[in-house]
Amino acid sequence: MNKNPFKFLVLQLWLATFCAIQVQAQEKAYPHFLDLKDVPDGTFYLPAPPDTSSIAYLRDFDRYQWGKSIRNTPRGRQADFDAYTEVDSILKGFEDAFGMLITKEKTPEMYKLLECVETDGSLSVRAVKRKYMRKRPYVQFNEPTLVPRDEEELRHSGSYPSGHTARGWAMALILIELNPEAQDKLLKRGYEYGESRVIAGFHYQSDVDIARVAASGVVARLHADKAFCRQLEKAKKEYARLKK
Repeated sequence: MNKNPFKFLVLQLWLATFCAIQVQAQEKAYPHFLDLKDVPDGTFYLPAPPDTSSIAYLRDFDRYQWGKSIRNTPRGRQADFDAYTEVDSILKGFEDAFGMLITKEKTPEMYKLLECVETDGSLSVRAVKRKYMRKRPYVQFNEPTLVPRDEEELRHSGSYPSGHTARGWAMALILIELNPEAQDKLLKRGYEYGESRVIAGFHYQSDVDIARVAASGVVARLHADKAFCRQLEKAKKEYARLKK
């Protein structure tokens, strides 16, 4: 038993502060438009994940079973590819829907825009993940996933909401602003990034659904950010020039 509760409390506060600083430093290491204080606070406006005794959880379980059933299909192979979180991989996934491949070398303005949006999309769910720390389905049921290479790294991170989904959905919404003629294809591809996480076994359907809400919120907030608006205009001009 600790004989000095005051010292123990101070130690606990120091550890909490240190962890928060470490997380913020890691997040700031990636290109972004929004500071953490400007990202919409999902812990304030988003609901808690479904309780395991609820009807909503039965839907989660049903969709988890659905995902497992199609892993050994072309759609399953796409879900495996969608697991990669590098910006270049995500942009490769959008190539067909967008009509061209966005790269750092050939389309630097669009690449810079999407690289930052990818980070902001991820930040939109970070605080909610930490608040609820929901067990991922493969952890809950002690079953293998479609992507074993990621299992250990993600085992102790929160399932709700889905970061992959938030990134994919946010980027899809911004890509539509560059190429509105491809809006249907882009929305379909952005939607698939979320469903891929259900298929892979890393997320419940409710994790994915709520992540799209969080991503939409952060995209709306981005349009009030001057740096984002300037980069969006540069990217639009670059796209228009290349499309001719």
